[in-house]
Amino acid sequence: MKYYYAFILLFALQAVRAQKVGDGLGGIAEAEMKSAANVINFVVNPNTTNYDITYQKLEFNVDPAVYFIEGKVTTTFTALSPMNTVVFDLTSELTVSSVKRNNVALSFVQNGNNEVVITLPGGLVTGASTTVEISYSGQPASAQEAFTTEEHNGSPVLYTLSEPYGAQDWWPCKQDLNDKVNSIDVFITAPSQYVSVSNGKQIEEVINGNGTKTTHFRHNHPIPAYLVAIAVTNYNIYTQMAGTAPNQFPIVNYVYPEDLPSNMNNLAQTVPIMNLYEQLFETYPFADEKYGHAQFGWGGGMEHTTVSFMVSFGRGLIAHELGHQWFGDKITCGSWKDIWLNEGFATYLAALVIENFDGETAFTNEKSNMINNITFQPGGAVYLTDAETNSVNRIFSGRLSYNKGAMVINMLRLKLGDALFFQGLKNYLADPNLAYAYATTADLQAHLEAVYGQSLSEFFNDWVYNQGYPSYTINANNESPGVVKFVVSQTQSHSSVTFFEMPLPVRVFGAGGQQMDLVLENISNNQVFLKNVPFEVTSIAFDPNKNIISAGNQVALGMEDFGTAAVQLYPNPAENILKLEVPEGTTITGTDFYNTVGQKVKSTEGDTNWDVSGLSSGVYFIQITTNSGNKTIRFVKK
Repeated sequence: MKYYYAFILLFALQAVRAQKVGDGLGGIAEAEMKSAANVINFVVNPNTTNYDITYQKLEFNVDPAVYFIEGKVTTTFTALSPMNTVVFDLTSELTVSSVKRNNVALSFVQNGNNEVVITLPGGLVTGASTTVEISYSGQPASAQEAFTTEEHNGSPVLYTLSEPYGAQDWWPCKQDLNDKVNSIDVFITAPSQYVSVSNGKQIEEVINGNGTKTTHFRHNHPIPAYLVAIAVTNYNIYTQMAGTAPNQFPIVNYVYPEDLPSNMNNLAQTVPIMNLYEQLFETYPFADEKYGHAQFGWGGGMEHTTVSFMVSFGRGLIAHELGHQWFGDKITCGSWKDIWLNEGFATYLAALVIENFDGETAFTNEKSNMINNITFQPGGAVYLTDAETNSVNRIFSGRLSYNKGAMVINMLRLKLGDALFFQGLKNYLADPNLAYAYATTADLQAHLEAVYGQSLSEFFNDWVYNQGYPSYTINANNESPGVVKFVVSQTQSHSSVTFFEMPLPVRVFGAGGQQMDLVLENISNNQVFLKNVPFEVTSIAFDPNKNIISAGNQVALGMEDFGTAAVQLYPNPAENILKLEVPEGTTITGTDFYNTVGQKVKSTEGDTNWDVSGLSSGVYFIQITTNSGNKTIRFVKK
């Protein structure tokens, strides 16, 4: 199935061996960033963009005790333009022995660019399909470690890990993020004492009579090359059931025998996490096949479709990799510039597990840790520039792609509210143009705007495409009984943003233990808000639940008033003329009228009576500035 996205990636990466280490979200991201040590100038291969792969049959002969692979890959593809040759990505360290079509040998060349170039007799016209079969063998490219053999507790183990461009190191494929294979069949032949693992549903095991067995897996959903994986060792298998009828499915865990007993409780966490994600978003995207884990030796985890490869089974790692099945596997980032659509969401879904299982305090602490990490440096955007795609460490930056991406998602939730936020994500996941395909940041924005009913361009420009974060100064005053005035200003950590628009949560407290949560819709600097509060405010907390990326904030509470001086505003309510009486010797220098959302609707200098007939009916606040102090008075327009 063909999914084209304008994919500006002049440089990419070879073999980011893995993702995520440990159970904490910070450690997960940090490990991926540290693991991305090998950066090469991998130019997007223009020679593979003229065809669409629809099906692949992958047959592998391996032994976990031997660093070697023998394979046969049968590929069905459709020409997108006239073609006389077809090109596949494959490391030159593997040797192709034959290429056939309809059991007839075809001419081919393995060149120095890690390509197999196959001649197609008679060519293919646009829209025509054909099938070729490539047989090959050898020792996969070891430097990038996409194909690994090692030992656990004295037993050999083999596993693969191809993100982002390691698949070519062990099988002929098409690696770019512009195509997904509609479906695959995987046949793994290995010594019969071992258990084999791959994507999709296990169809059968066949004992071959020569000391080997062949295990057949079928995956019937579109999949990119980097998410195809195999593993072989003496696994113990522990199966759980998840989902709700009619979408029930197994969770198949492949665990080293020495580690299974101590991980039974950890693995039990998978089902409630799965239930939570299905409740918040939608049915598990691969419910017709399976979910599962396969233990491997890399220090972290990798979200291979339907079977995450895991070094351990802590809740944070389980939650992160499972979250990827929706955000990363069902919908895959359309370029490495959009990597936050994978990693930011997986990080935030793991934080949602904390919110729902551990409570608000633990969730607030998690967000606070992410904010502290984000604001440790003044710059950095969620979305990558073209130049930044040259750095694996930048693509998989824990601070930006993971934590800032997750907190931007949290701020979208705050801005839209839970109902619209989660509905927007459900619509995004269900979009037939994106589901089991690729998405860009613009696709996510469009779906959120559709439910919000307003443009989110300002938000995305400030928080996703540009850099930095704000520092807020909030001055508050008990202006009059029942009224609190807030003046909000901000500075920015980076010059790319002149002002961050955001609803600001504040919590006010009274001397008698009263508490009230307010939201200040901050759209301009030095903005004034007048809020009804039914008690005298004695202290204020800004963003108490840590929902906004910010740092260096200052909150001050003062009292600006006439004191006990008599001030009369009448009539109140007023319909036409409103009058003010102030004590002798008091000079009014300015008067500003505000509505209940803090918008200034009228302003005068020195006046003590006003024609308010043109104001709409409702509650207003008059901020009066005099030579002896300031005061805010509430009045009602009839």
